[in-house]
Amino acid sequence: MNQPTAPNRVREAGWQAVGIPRKHESAELHVLGQATYTDDIPELQGTVHAALCLSSKAHANIKSIDLAPVRTSGGVVAVYTAADIVGTNDCGPIIHDDPILSAGEVLYVGQPIFIVVADTHDNARRAARRAVIDYEELPAILTPQEAKAAQSYVLPPMALKRGDFQTAFDLAPRVVKGKLFVGGQEQFYLEGQIAYAIPKEDHGMLVQCSTQHPSEMQHVVAHALGVHSHKVQVECRRMGGGFGGKESQSALWAAAAGIAAAKLKRPVKLRADRDDDMLVTGKRHCFYYEYEVGYDDTGKILAAKVDMTLRAGYSADLSGPVATRAVCHFDNTYYLSDVEILAGCGKTNTQSNTAFRGFGGPQGAIAIEYIIDDIARNLGRDALDIRRVNFYGRAERNITPYGQEIVDNVIEALTADLERSSAYRARRAAIDAFNQTSPVLKKGLALTPLKFGIAFNVTHLNQAGALVHVYVDGSVLVNHGGTEMGQGINTKVMQVVAHELGVSMENLRVTATDTSKVSNTSATAASTGADLNGKAAQDAARQIRERLTAHAIKLYGADDGQPVRFADNAVHVNGHVVPFPELVQKAYLARVQLWSDGFYATPGLHWDPKTMNGHPFSYYAYGAAVSEVVVDTLTGEWKLLRADALYDAGRSLNPAIDIGQVEGAFIQGMGWLTTEQLWWNGAGKLMTHAPSTYKIPGISDCPEDLRVTLYQNDNVEDSIHRSKAVGEPPLLLPFSVFFAIRDAISSVGGHRVNPPLNAPATSEEILRAVSIVELGA
Repeated sequence: MNQPTAPNRVREAGWQAVGIPRKHESAELHVLGQATYTDDIPELQGTVHAALCLSSKAHANIKSIDLAPVRTSGGVVAVYTAADIVGTNDCGPIIHDDPILSAGEVLYVGQPIFIVVADTHDNARRAARRAVIDYEELPAILTPQEAKAAQSYVLPPMALKRGDFQTAFDLAPRVVKGKLFVGGQEQFYLEGQIAYAIPKEDHGMLVQCSTQHPSEMQHVVAHALGVHSHKVQVECRRMGGGFGGKESQSALWAAAAGIAAAKLKRPVKLRADRDDDMLVTGKRHCFYYEYEVGYDDTGKILAAKVDMTLRAGYSADLSGPVATRAVCHFDNTYYLSDVEILAGCGKTNTQSNTAFRGFGGPQGAIAIEYIIDDIARNLGRDALDIRRVNFYGRAERNITPYGQEIVDNVIEALTADLERSSAYRARRAAIDAFNQTSPVLKKGLALTPLKFGIAFNVTHLNQAGALVHVYVDGSVLVNHGGTEMGQGINTKVMQVVAHELGVSMENLRVTATDTSKVSNTSATAASTGADLNGKAAQDAARQIRERLTAHAIKLYGADDGQPVRFADNAVHVNGHVVPFPELVQKAYLARVQLWSDGFYATPGLHWDPKTMNGHPFSYYAYGAAVSEVVVDTLTGEWKLLRADALYDAGRSLNPAIDIGQVEGAFIQGMGWLTTEQLWWNGAGKLMTHAPSTYKIPGISDCPEDLRVTLYQNDNVEDSIHRSKAVGEPPLLLPFSVFFAIRDAISSVGGHRVNPPLNAPATSEEILRAVSIVELGA
């Protein structure tokens, strides 16, 4: 194992602030209900409330709007349309094809048409529904299959090719072909979209909002108001969940609040109700796949082709990067010599889909897992054995289709550990025996691996900044460009700074993410939050420590054999043990700078989007999970009985937080693949737009036996303390649940038929697959 590099750092034996379980820095505030979210901020005098009028048509031209009933509604202060936007009417994160307010054409049910401002939230919502709108309806495309047939795309289709697929496919002794549909997923953050815009002097604007990307909110609001970015300050202390849904799509709400506040010159709050939130915002992209694969009698894949069509929605949003990541994760843990990976971002008259935990990686990887599941059944083999045949090697067969060499491959060893600890083989035999004597209830078992690349697809986004202030009393204030959405980034960054300065966590505090403190930040996304911001904060703290070290040597002398050590709230120098606050006070009197900025840019990354080749990832995170389910073949109901997950977090910064992240990702991913069905009616309206119609996992869906372990494996890259990202990769672990359900269905036909199971595997979908297997058997 590689050991972490620690230049200029010497630790007190037995003392450290990283690598140990620590509670979330806001845990007590959460439990006591004292943590301040955007809607909890005390409202200033004169605050009014905004709501949005939403389109009721999937695709139409607006012939006329009668706003008189809106303006005369109780408590209404003002109404604003696209014509009232003095700057740019756009909130698209990459391509400017996403209007804040419709300017005449509506492209999906739920598209905002105008803003109404009233004295209360309820009055604003009631008024927004009173407009009389005359539509000229136009043809609408609703599904990715329809978009593909019509060649309707928001971006040009992309292709990644290596070798000669067709020749290899034609020579392969065995082939498998098929289709698959995997649905999208609502982020369902507990705290909905919200923005509170407060006008400041000289055309300034403070926007407090729930967002993963304060800098993008700053840019969008500035463009909408027609001012420079330095006029707009965006602040976010914490979010009640984000999951990607607040990366780009918080921009609409921030911009609308800002537009109204600038017009009225008074504070405006825009808080979306859950129904409005789900109708307006984009979700995880659903994918439609067509695949054909050639393989040999051992199950080794010789040629693979997949054509993926995403439901992008009406605008590009982040569909391009999502599709790119899906293309780069189709291989998952497997070496593919001759491949064609195609992806098209289908333009549909639905919500513009966006980032969601995994960002296309899960959608790319599940396709190859489905294919391997097919191959195993065709050969009458255990799917785990077929996976092993195709695993990436360490010294050979270790180049991805996009040209990156894998230098940190541990998937074989990790899988072997999990196979052994979960008693996979013995349980497989026991399940086969159970199914032989149980005609209705069928059990299934699956072990699935994961490999997930860590970095933003777009190279320049892999940068971060931080500020660290040490005050005269020895207390430390930290600010960085990441945003806290419950995942514990602030806790980890605090641990890094505490470790660097040798002080206890109780001496540190992290302030709200603020564009006036750290500028030009990247979104807290792509599982890079702790990697980037931890490194930036470490850099800032290191500079302060080095200044204090120099001053300590000046005061107390130096012992060449015993370098200056910072540990346990003290500084150890030349035989002296000086309390940290005491040295800080002396340094202040000597005019030593006690604050510093820090910066970090991930090295070694490059990517050519034209050739789809390069080194897009800093490193890979690995993992595997085993799931056991029981399925009622008469009702389609199922239950997860046990799940074992082994995840590679590198040298974990905080094992308690990381295990919690793995558990949460597992259940969230299980919901995506089993119960969370998005359904649009024939008119293009999303009918699953509330908790009553959209089923996220509940406590009863969690297995009684859930075993999560962190795999001991130092990162080969110089990440922050050799840790690895934990945000997104574990969402691939519940692939094991989906394939365990498929395994149970397959047993109905004696494992002779590949069940045509789409995701989510709802009870209806399970029954459909069971009936097909019974007919085929």
